[in-house]
Amino acid sequence: MPYGDDPDVEAAVPGAVFDGGVTARPRAAVGRPPRFDVLVAGGGLLGGLLLWTLDLHGGPPRLGLPAALTLVSLTTMSAAELMRRTAPMAALALAVPALALDLCAGTLVATVLMFTDVVYAAVLYGPAHVARRIPPHSVLVTVLAAIALAALWQKPQVVMAVIGIALINIAPAWTGIMLRNHRDAAQAARLRAEQIALLAERDRDRAVAGERARMARELHDMVANHLSAIAIHSTAAQAIDDPAATREALGVIRENSVQGLAEMRRLIGLLRGPRTAEGDTEPAATPTLDGLEALIEQARTSGRSSGLAFVLDDARSPTGPGTGPHRAAPAELAAYRIVQESLTNALKHAAPGEVLVRLAQDRGGALTVAVRSPFADRPGPRAPGTGTGLVGMRERAALLGGAFEAGPESGPAGRVWLVRAALPAAGEEVRR
Repeated sequence: MPYGDDPDVEAAVPGAVFDGGVTARPRAAVGRPPRFDVLVAGGGLLGGLLLWTLDLHGGPPRLGLPAALTLVSLTTMSAAELMRRTAPMAALALAVPALALDLCAGTLVATVLMFTDVVYAAVLYGPAHVARRIPPHSVLVTVLAAIALAALWQKPQVVMAVIGIALINIAPAWTGIMLRNHRDAAQAARLRAEQIALLAERDRDRAVAGERARMARELHDMVANHLSAIAIHSTAAQAIDDPAATREALGVIRENSVQGLAEMRRLIGLLRGPRTAEGDTEPAATPTLDGLEALIEQARTSGRSSGLAFVLDDARSPTGPGTGPHRAAPAELAAYRIVQESLTNALKHAAPGEVLVRLAQDRGGALTVAVRSPFADRPGPRAPGTGTGLVGMRERAALLGGAFEAGPESGPAGRVWLVRAALPAAGEEVRR
């Protein structure tokens, strides 16, 4: 039986058998031999019987054994073929004495061919720690047989005999080990591909979750400030029966509505990506700390009716590291949004008094943002909120490798609510 036939290519795909070498289907966990093994065993048995009937032996019986014993070895080898995949080591243990008996009783070619297939199957399907020892042992057996034949039978036919032994032992064993190595490599590559696909899927999920969180922070920070001002001034316009105050509140409402729509258009433009169609423009640039004065002025207008005064203390050096045109955009955006959200929270929750916004920068370029607002117990906020403002500020600082803290504390002027964020310089961000 040739040991390189197409049906055994299934070894390259563990757990599957091939129908005609074209389609693959899962191998069922059954206790009986596969159909292919039954065909191999049956074909070898019938072929051997035909050779014996025609008296086509490989040689005369030796050691005085009757030629009929070749039928015993033929039947035993056929039984070993039935176990070539279900019990390959047992099949090999059964095939070795059957081959020895066959060589002494007259030798049928069918028995020898089936032995080569049993050796091949033992290497291919047997346990790895045993199967990988068979090829070198087959070489050792062939060498010892060659030495013994050369010593006992000093004739030129020894060369042909050694070649025959090598074909019986070495060729099937090393063919099986090569195909087994190919199968193991294919399985390892498949496992690596599955692992890479799983890691890529997890990375994609994390990237999607991170992008959704970033979009939620941007949307909250852009819209909450303007909507809070609109809610506060609309409430004041309803409560105060004063045409002048109503007109002022409507002006603030309109201004915040326009700015909120502009921010929404910018965010939508960023989500859609660059637009190159005729008449379209790129989205507006992300806000920077240069726009804090306008943000503070807007907060002053919105908080005037609530008794809030907003003060900006910018202690940064205008020429120091991390400032000016070379300041890192992520740090600028984070600082701007933290100040914006802090001012929004002050408009909603702070007691009447002064809200101080302070910016500082150390020699290494690290930026510190601190917002202090009067803190007192209130029956409720001036405008409803989502409860995610502090979470978003903490996330912004953490993404840059910075620190964030917020909470009430006592000071010389009474209790205040302090929001403090330390953001690293651009060089530190890169190292992280």
